[in-house]
Amino acid sequence: MTERPAPARRRPRLLQRGSWPERRFVGDILRTETVGGALLLVAAAAALFWANSPWSETYFRLGSFVPVPQAQSLHLDLTLSQWAADGLLAIFFFVVGLELKREFVAGDLRDPRRAALPIVAAIGGMVVPALIYFAVNAGGEGAAGWAIPTATDIAFALAVLAVVSSHLPHALRAFLLTLAVVDDLLAITVIAIFYTTGFAPLPLLAALIPLALFAFLVQARKTWWWALIPLAAATWLLVHSSGVHATVAGVLLGFAVPVVRRAGTGPGLAEHFEHLWRPVSAGFAVPVFAFFAAGVSLRGADLGAIFTDPVVIGIVGGLVLGKTIGILGSTYLLARFTRAELDENITWSDLLGLAMLAGVGFTVSLLIGELAFGTGSVADEHVKIAVLTGSVTAAVLASVILLRRNAHYRRLHAVETRDADRDGIPDVYQQDPQS
Repeated sequence: MTERPAPARRRPRLLQRGSWPERRFVGDILRTETVGGALLLVAAAAALFWANSPWSETYFRLGSFVPVPQAQSLHLDLTLSQWAADGLLAIFFFVVGLELKREFVAGDLRDPRRAALPIVAAIGGMVVPALIYFAVNAGGEGAAGWAIPTATDIAFALAVLAVVSSHLPHALRAFLLTLAVVDDLLAITVIAIFYTTGFAPLPLLAALIPLALFAFLVQARKTWWWALIPLAAATWLLVHSSGVHATVAGVLLGFAVPVVRRAGTGPGLAEHFEHLWRPVSAGFAVPVFAFFAAGVSLRGADLGAIFTDPVVIGIVGGLVLGKTIGILGSTYLLARFTRAELDENITWSDLLGLAMLAGVGFTVSLLIGELAFGTGSVADEHVKIAVLTGSVTAAVLASVILLRRNAHYRRLHAVETRDADRDGIPDVYQQDPQS
């Protein structure tokens, strides 16, 4: 009796459609971030207009205004611009911490095989831009800004997709979102390690006390705002006083919130906090930071000197070329190493467009520029011009590539949203047992 051959083993797939609960949750996030991205673009445009208008002096005077000069002993004699960078962006990174923990504890990325792709892509998308920047600025005065082109601004990127009306498949949108979140975590790690000045260990150790109390309350599912907000503020203040950038406190507070829900109590606390604070982050904190950070005056500027500055060349090259090469190259190497294939509905040209779109770096790039060169310095002004130029260039190139496939994306979108039985769950997720 002849032995039947074993069936061929199916090769693993990259960028497959996720589960329906994850699709619904990520969809809510993307809608909020898209609106936030539109507000960010409006804020940046308003800052550029005001900074180059006859009333530019009032713009710069507003940013340098110190609302609480008497708080010098607490290191809180900050300008409005610094409050936006140190205070409001802590809310942004709190949401990042919540989202990242939820993804790896209860989201689709709790599966190491699914988590590997965005993590590897995010690392590649940070290393290559940093190498390009460093190659241009090695040994020069601009070497300190090596981390500027490593960040992806998810709100800005989604706003671009909304403008060009791209019906990008959910798998690609979720990949872009997760990549940007991992990217933000790596960026805040870089900020904490490489851009900490005047480090004082005692305030940092003291910050563990309110942080521990905050963690104790949220782990006990106590949502007393009158206790949690003062504890979060105390953690932020002590981290800020230690010399470590205060936004690190936001990530630590986000990591403290539990993700797994208790039976019969509805959504997990991390999901509850994320729904509560994401609109504040995307709709207020990030646009206000962009308003104070993006304003740069070009009146009387020598554009030839600016665009031949190695800092500008390194940033633009890192965002436009480095992000594309890093994300696409690392994804290709992962596929070759694991012998995986892209999902049947995704092509390498789709991933090329997505990798270029990840070159839209704005919020965190501007923040690192301020930390590297000092707010208001000549180099910082050049950083703003470079980040805007690189981000717009990456957005335009990505739009051209993605729009070529928009008819295909529309067909996929129709399949992914068709609900013939009108039960609120698209049919494709009921036909696929894994969904």
